[in-house]
Amino acid sequence: MQIESLKVFCDLAETESFTKAAQISGVTQSAVSQQITALERTFKSLLIERSKKMFRLTREGQVLYDYSKQIIQTYDLLDSKIQELKDIISGNIRLATIYSIGLHDLPPYIKQFMQSYPTVNVHVEYRSANQVYEDVVSNVVDIGLIAYPIKDSKLEIIPLRKEPLVLICHPQHPFTKEKSIKLKALSGQKIISFEPDTPTRKALDKILKEHGVEVEHAMEFDNVETVKRAVEIDAGISIVPEATIKQELDKQTLASVKIEDGQFYRPIAAIYKKSRVLSPAMKQFLTALKNAA
Repeated sequence: MQIESLKVFCDLAETESFTKAAQISGVTQSAVSQQITALERTFKSLLIERSKKMFRLTREGQVLYDYSKQIIQTYDLLDSKIQELKDIISGNIRLATIYSIGLHDLPPYIKQFMQSYPTVNVHVEYRSANQVYEDVVSNVVDIGLIAYPIKDSKLEIIPLRKEPLVLICHPQHPFTKEKSIKLKALSGQKIISFEPDTPTRKALDKILKEHGVEVEHAMEFDNVETVKRAVEIDAGISIVPEATIKQELDKQTLASVKIEDGQFYRPIAAIYKKSRVLSPAMKQFLTALKNAA
């Protein structure tokens, strides 16, 4: 029996999915099934009650999971300590990020980090905010990058920075003739919005409500790139993170207008599971993000 089999079993127990357990380990679903079967032969016990409608560990499976987690954590601590003693920073980092951060904020930091640590492989997955949290909790990824972090007893949250939010519109929009506008001027305007369940949309809805502004949500999208494309064809105006519109401002396909009511920010943070043992590479990556912020 190898420790890798125990890791696969724990991943399966936590995700309750053969597909996700296979994804985490980088193997096929068939390989996961074979390793679970091998464990059941080793311990001469049924570990999982298999059913199409339900996934549940048996009593023996729960005991194996509890002790396996201790074994794996001890092994990971040992491996991390050995690497630190040898001053080795290598290995893999699995990262999940929301689209706006992954496309606009992350690339220069990834490039700089990989130049400093060429033996570290950073694999980036683009996800919705809810999926980032889910993937971090279920160990599909090591670290997540999100906006408007939500407190969770299972997660460690590392605040990175507050990113300015800006109003954008078509270059020929009447707003561009003004040096600045009040949020009240948005009343009745067609807004290109993020989907209602996204953290940024919820935050923007709260800002508008606090200022007594009612708008018409003309279109709703799950990512900032599509939002910008809709504003470029003058389908409406929008409020987006400042870092996401640099290219469009340079090309003059979008215009930004100052808001008089004050500055509004989107907090960005890194998250990881509290029970996760961070490798030297993961620690260094988080340090690089904090220093950049």
